[in-house]
Amino acid sequence: MRVIALLLALVALQCWGAEKPRIVFIAGEYEYESRETLPAFASELGREFAVETVILKRPDNEKLQSIPGLEALREADLAVLFVRRMTLPESELAEIRKYLEAGKPLVALRTSSHAFENWKEFDKEVLGGNYKGHHGNRLKTTVTVMEDAQRDPLLNGVKGFVSEGSLYKNTPLQKEAKVFLIGKVEGHPPEPIAWTHEYKGGRIFYTSLGHPNDFTEESFKRLVRNGIEWALREPLQKTEAK
Repeated sequence: MRVIALLLALVALQCWGAEKPRIVFIAGEYEYESRETLPAFASELGREFAVETVILKRPDNEKLQSIPGLEALREADLAVLFVRRMTLPESELAEIRKYLEAGKPLVALRTSSHAFENWKEFDKEVLGGNYKGHHGNRLKTTVTVMEDAQRDPLLNGVKGFVSEGSLYKNTPLQKEAKVFLIGKVEGHPPEPIAWTHEYKGGRIFYTSLGHPNDFTEESFKRLVRNGIEWALREPLQKTEAK
């Protein structure tokens, strides 16, 4: 019994002394209010869990094709990306490429499937996707869990819901992608809307969800949090109650 108690104490000490994972959130689009929703999500995550969060935003002027501070990726354990059709300076894009080439993990949301005008292959190569536009904006998307993925830890606490966001056309995905959620709009075949992939050994989680109203859905927020834990290969530690 003393040996077991000692082992438990050592594990607790290691957890207490471990560095917090450093997560860099990158908000670079205007259409879905990512510069408001992503920082709010990061702030909520930081209050509940022992994580260090860094928020990088595209400037207020939409014409400015820049995301200052991307050198923060050099010390990041995880990046969370929500960017749309940017032509980043090569020096800035190089920071993202270098991060991913090192086999580091990524969680990517919605318009990140068409994030970079000067890296069009990003969707297929990194995310494992195949973005080809979307269905009408007035068609609400019914989100359902893949039957054979219901017991996967990535879907803990995640249930189906209706999203206000248009359904992205992504079929067929790259063969290595594993689908967890599908979306359906009336009159059209279902589409994958959440899947995992791998790039250079790093874990990649992508979902085409990310409409502002999705951030009010507990299932969506749980999905993103689960994706973060999966990508990091470890559960997040709860902060101590004060």
